[in-house]
Amino acid sequence: MDLRCGIVGLPNTGKSTLFNALTRNTADTANYPFCTVEPNVGRVAVPDAELETVAKLASSARIVPTFLEVVDIAGLVRGASKGEGLGNQFLAHIREVDAILHLVRCFEDSQVAHVEGALDPLRDIELIQTELMLADLESLERQQDGVVKKARGGDETAKTQSALIARMLAALQAGQPARSVHVAGEEAALAKQLHLLSAKPELYLCNVEEAGAAVGNAHAAAVAARAAAEGTEAIVVAAAIEADIAALEEADERRAFLADRGLAEPGLNRVIHAGYALLRLIRFITAAPNEARAWTIRRGVSARAAAGGIHSDFERGFICAETISFADYIACGGEQGAKEAGKMRQEGRDYVIEDGDVILFRFNV
Repeated sequence: MDLRCGIVGLPNTGKSTLFNALTRNTADTANYPFCTVEPNVGRVAVPDAELETVAKLASSARIVPTFLEVVDIAGLVRGASKGEGLGNQFLAHIREVDAILHLVRCFEDSQVAHVEGALDPLRDIELIQTELMLADLESLERQQDGVVKKARGGDETAKTQSALIARMLAALQAGQPARSVHVAGEEAALAKQLHLLSAKPELYLCNVEEAGAAVGNAHAAAVAARAAAEGTEAIVVAAAIEADIAALEEADERRAFLADRGLAEPGLNRVIHAGYALLRLIRFITAAPNEARAWTIRRGVSARAAAGGIHSDFERGFICAETISFADYIACGGEQGAKEAGKMRQEGRDYVIEDGDVILFRFNV
């Protein structure tokens, strides 16, 4: 699935360092604003211990994980919604992603300039949020007149959209992001058509110094409190450490490096999984002697639609999905054991896939 998370924040927060660590890429990093102008794009393998376990039980020759696409977007500055710092161009890049990974600087470093002069993560969050909401206000005001005219002409869809825009405008004018407005049913599709920046799901990443990598610091705690109040999440990550981990080729070296710093796993694992959840994605697994593969789908997708994601013939000629839950697959020692224990289910076209399902699709064309 072509779904993207965009790394967004002020300049000099560590966005490109984090992106390079995530993707093992070489995006430019420098201690000055707008080092990144055109967005860097990378695909990140989602760490998946369950897939590895299934592959071992299935004696699969290779493992193919699922991926998350990540975009490193240039830093926004105060006045971006009015074009400051190439703001219009950078806001357009944010408009193209599906979710926002908001990187917040939570570390002191006299060698890395802060564009606002001093460290204050909550102020920085407000600055970014304000620029996104101001851009949305301007966008909605431009769209409103045309929608209202259609509504007055009797267009029922326009009437619904006009009411939605009015609620969105009220929220933005009150300093609340567009995602704070509840939408359901027909409104959900109409809201998506508005292409609002502050409607995108958002996750805070607290970039801390090395000493705070395991437990965070006071700045990260303040961001976490704000995230909880907004109904989202804040993840602590030390981008500099993650870059060092990514540079280590051997798994044993990475484990030793993490252990020396009191870390159970790379912070990036939490970032990747959280980004995956932010997009409301799940994965199912197919396992055979040639390969074990994870497949990404939206939560709530039916078996027939999931089959189509593998090949159109699977969807067109769908018969059933022979399904084993991950827990049953492991408990029974693999596919054959699950069959013998009666844990393999034949699910129909409307079955809603569960995260971790191990599936064999039957089809006929």
